[in-house]
Amino acid sequence: MKQKKINNLIMVLSISILFSCTEKKKQNNSKISLENRYEKLLNYAPDSLAFPRSYSVVKNEIKKVPSKDWTSGFYAGNLWQIYELTDNNQYKELAKKWTAFIEKEKYNDKTHDMGFKVFCSFGQGLKHEENQHYKDVIVKSSETLISRYNDTVGSIRSWDFNKKTWDFPVIIDNMMNLEMLFEATKISKDSTFHEIAVKHANTTLKNHFRADNSCFHVVDYNPVNGDIRMKVTHQGYNDASVWARGQGWAIYGYTMAYRYTKDEKYLAQAEATANFYLNHKNLPKDGIPYWDFEDPSIPNAPRDVSAATVISSGMVELYQYTKNEKYLDYSKKVINSLKSEEYILEPTIKAPFILKHSTGNWPKKDEMDEPIVYGDYYFLETLLRMKSL
Repeated sequence: MKQKKINNLIMVLSISILFSCTEKKKQNNSKISLENRYEKLLNYAPDSLAFPRSYSVVKNEIKKVPSKDWTSGFYAGNLWQIYELTDNNQYKELAKKWTAFIEKEKYNDKTHDMGFKVFCSFGQGLKHEENQHYKDVIVKSSETLISRYNDTVGSIRSWDFNKKTWDFPVIIDNMMNLEMLFEATKISKDSTFHEIAVKHANTTLKNHFRADNSCFHVVDYNPVNGDIRMKVTHQGYNDASVWARGQGWAIYGYTMAYRYTKDEKYLAQAEATANFYLNHKNLPKDGIPYWDFEDPSIPNAPRDVSAATVISSGMVELYQYTKNEKYLDYSKKVINSLKSEEYILEPTIKAPFILKHSTGNWPKKDEMDEPIVYGDYYFLETLLRMKSL
């Protein structure tokens, strides 16, 4: 009983700091809403073949995936982060169980998503305990990831599918997997991981951005001579459109790359894309973007909470390096919007998710306007980053 009271006090203090509410009633409502949603994650039993990815309100069904899915690491990461927010050991113990299920992915060389899977789980675990095994998994996963690197192109290959169309596709999302490589060098003292991460970041910087500092989703290369074959989209509205989550991967990715390298051109690109995003005429007042800024059905287009949380988390870190208040102001706006009943998943829905209204893959009409696990992950990360300020 005493431990529960301590946990409740920690949560009250955390939410009060994070949301800066002026009314005590609003603080209590926010605390209760989030705490209830967190507890739902404890009720989802560990299953190595059933990582929760999203939830369909229409079907009343949790979409479950195996560890090879690119989203598998986020659920364990969510549990680790809730443990950090609440100091409740139940979340830590459950996070360990889910993290262990992902270990076999360290040998999976058919994907570039090693960072999403392994670093969002094992990497989060390392923040909370000194664990040599976790370090070993991260290094081995990094060895597997760099096996997809092509020095002629100067990048890590993203996908292996759609071979009739693409020869060597590289997506903006791949910037997020570089964090694991940077950390692998810190752990192993082998500079190879860091060097390949820098080469990939430089190639992406050179070829993925438009004159207005928005970014393409996919750049396809000739793996023999390194020439660019095409610049297209796979998840945006069209090849020239502004896919919101893609802008988030760019802002977050280059801010993170600056953290490890202190290369000013990375910080400049992160700022330039962040400014493009913040100044876009189609960014809604509550800070939660439409899934793509060029969707002609705006203002009736779906929102993408996951894009908002990726960007809000990235902008907290961007603020730390630039001291530009507009980046932190955006993150605050997003958190204040997401803590409302408009975006928090109803407590009556027994699914292990916190937020609703994310858009997964609009062109395929997949995971449309649904709770998605990575939306929760970057929401929790934003809370922790703001708390650390």
